[in-house]
Amino acid sequence: MALAVVRDLREYRAPVSEEELAEFETDVLAGFVLARASAGLVDSTIRNDTNHLELIRDWFGRPLWEMEPADADADADADADADADADVYFGKVLRDAKPSTRTGRAGALVVFFQFLELRHKVELHNLTGRVVECPLDEMNRPRASVEPQLRIPPSEAEIEELFAGWREELVTCRKFGPAARNYAVARLAADVGLRINEARMLDLDDVRWELGRFGKLNVRHGKGSRRRGPKPRLVPLINGADRNLRWFIEDVWGHFDADHTRPGAPQFPSERKNRDGSCSRATADIFRRSLADAAAQHLPTWAGKLTPHVLRHFCASQLYLAGMTLFAIQELLGHTWTGTTARYAVKLDELDVICAVLGCGVEELLLPEPERVPAPEPAADSQATVVGQPRAVAPRPRTGRSLPPR
Repeated sequence: MALAVVRDLREYRAPVSEEELAEFETDVLAGFVLARASAGLVDSTIRNDTNHLELIRDWFGRPLWEMEPADADADADADADADADADVYFGKVLRDAKPSTRTGRAGALVVFFQFLELRHKVELHNLTGRVVECPLDEMNRPRASVEPQLRIPPSEAEIEELFAGWREELVTCRKFGPAARNYAVARLAADVGLRINEARMLDLDDVRWELGRFGKLNVRHGKGSRRRGPKPRLVPLINGADRNLRWFIEDVWGHFDADHTRPGAPQFPSERKNRDGSCSRATADIFRRSLADAAAQHLPTWAGKLTPHVLRHFCASQLYLAGMTLFAIQELLGHTWTGTTARYAVKLDELDVICAVLGCGVEELLLPEPERVPAPEPAADSQATVVGQPRAVAPRPRTGRSLPPR
């Protein structure tokens, strides 16, 4: 058998300069961003991944494709750059970082190396002589804890103590409108488990009073799973959420100098104005700070610990204790996995119990996703919101103060 010379048909390049390599690195990162965008990821997810990669790159000091896993047999007197590898970074530099930071940064690095192997493996070998290989493997890749953290939310009496004190504070606060708005958002989180970002993105037209016994919220910007972007859902205004929201719209919204007939008018406006003169949306930080201040003043045992997410846990636990099933709570909170919902609640019973307490049917709580099932048609005597017609519950001009329902 004879030997023959085989020509490599792949493109061959001579060694490149540092400037050309830097330009190539920039082009690779730009291609990574474009590929992730074409995969359907939202801008915030892509931005988080690139931020993780830039932080690793700043520490490493060289292109990321040069990063390698630690060599167990490496000489202790080797060059210092040999220690600048994935094991050192994730095992020492990020040793005390939060688990979410470690896993998020590791996940971004793994995806980036998958992109390199699929798109630029041959080109990188021709340019640098390196074979692209992810520095993280089954042995050193950080993982989130498999044991879910047990979060015990405040008791019902403690939450009532918080909102009772907050309610009385509205009588003497300096700015009634913003204070009442912050109260209403926190109450929504405790009653129906809305996330802060879900609440702040609501419009006035997203309150569908004609649906169901209590009305429902069309949450258009629900949190999606696995970086898939917003996941819309309908949320019934149970647990008195309908009364509190009606109070806010009719008695508080008018304190903001805004046109409620304008399309896209925010449900929870800010005092700040957009360039066109319309009201902007209140930011999530405002709601978080107001809840922290209210807890420090009216529920000192939870000072520094009560967050909007804890109120979601409280909502799930109370519904669980009242008898709602995991599946029903999963639909209400917008979880993709029932296992996630299980971490929020503390007791399981039958759905019939909560239906008896609320005086409603099972179908009003087990809600399908809005995009899969057409919305029910309103009854003939219902006050559905139609373009050109007034809303069933609309803001009224207000100058005085009114307190939320107990």
